[in-house]
Amino acid sequence: MSFALELSSVSKYFGEFRSLNNVSLTVQEGEFFALLGPNGAGKTTLINIIAGLSRASTGAAKVMGFDVVSQFRDARRSIGIVPQELVFDPFFSVRETLRFQSGYFGLKKNDDWIDELLHSLRLMDKADNNMRTLSGGMKQKLGLACALVVTPELLLLDEPSVGVDPISRRELWRMVSRLTDEGITVVWATAYLDEAEKCETVLVLSEGDLIFDGRPTDLAARVA
Repeated sequence: MSFALELSSVSKYFGEFRSLNNVSLTVQEGEFFALLGPNGAGKTTLINIIAGLSRASTGAAKVMGFDVVSQFRDARRSIGIVPQELVFDPFFSVRETLRFQSGYFGLKKNDDWIDELLHSLRLMDKADNNMRTLSGGMKQKLGLACALVVTPELLLLDEPSVGVDPISRRELWRMVSRLTDEGITVVWATAYLDEAEKCETVLVLSEGDLIFDGRPTDLAARVA
């Protein structure tokens, strides 16, 4: 059995405040995994640790078998991330943004792949538009394109549907579902139970504690 993600007794402290408490989990390659919890539960902290943007106070995390601290480069190459707060340079076009993102990972001459992403996410008609002209939903889809342009094996989505209209939300969900069909492992962080129920496995965080790890049907029965 191959794991895309392994966490062993991960805790995170900010001073005396405990954001995560001894969290352990495994996610199989190709799995669609929901990270469910209210605001302040520790979802973003956990995603930042996986992505190497923050270090755990204790414990260890591995991505595709690579330790996110001691083997950072290999682990980071496997990851695509859509953060909760998207920040884009307002002076670049959509296509330029994707080219720059590719360059950060040493990828060149991948315009065909960029075009395919723009078509899939229905952004082709905005390809040469300045970032300042995009709506919130379009920026969210561009965030997904930035994560996918580096062809990740593990995709981390931190509440990607927040502020997105219902139509764009469905398009986003269809796109992510297709990616899992293609073998990409997806971690979808959300505060909404209806989104978590569509995933294969659900992890529930509450105030930094792991309180449930199992199938959505078991969670629904427990909540009922």
